[in-house]
Amino acid sequence: MTTDSVRAAAPVARLADEFSKLPGIGPKTAPRLAFYLVRMPEEDALALAEAIVAVKERVVLCSVCYNIAETDLCIVCANPRRDRTRICVVEDALDVIALERTNIYRGLYHVLHGVISPQNGIGPEDLHIRPLLDRLQADDIEEIILAINPNLEGDATSMYIQQLISPFGVRITSLARGLPVGGDLEYADDITLGRAIEGRQEL
Repeated sequence: MTTDSVRAAAPVARLADEFSKLPGIGPKTAPRLAFYLVRMPEEDALALAEAIVAVKERVVLCSVCYNIAETDLCIVCANPRRDRTRICVVEDALDVIALERTNIYRGLYHVLHGVISPQNGIGPEDLHIRPLLDRLQADDIEEIILAINPNLEGDATSMYIQQLISPFGVRITSLARGLPVGGDLEYADDITLGRAIEGRQEL
């Protein structure tokens, strides 16, 4: 292989390395994606690059619920028609999208951006739990729905939050266990997720 060909391949190798940092992209998939981009029409590749840059430059976290937003408030918090007496606590912004697809829940959200995971060095202080307590003190909240993924770490996080919220005297519920244990909300079908919201349980 000539020096020129090595130089020509270097950008592709770098692109594959960057793809390999993404979740779910393994050592075989990353090069495939990189070479797919090589063959992609230039306008499509540029559109992809512009979309990535726009996400990093324009997307922020909502100052109230920590959902993704383009302004200080996300579209849910900014909507005056939402039920402001209920807050659904979720692990990630993807879970908000999944729950909104059901068209059943009409309250507000609070996004933790993770779960308590000592094995990964994530403690309660690394999550947006304190702002949730601040919302309980400032607003007239009647119900907290814990919609954290039903796995070991998710259950531990729910129990921790429940202990903190109990003194406030608000109703605390969780999604019905029609959701598979160990599964993620974003992969649940709309009907199952909708029934889980309607059948939420008192904690």
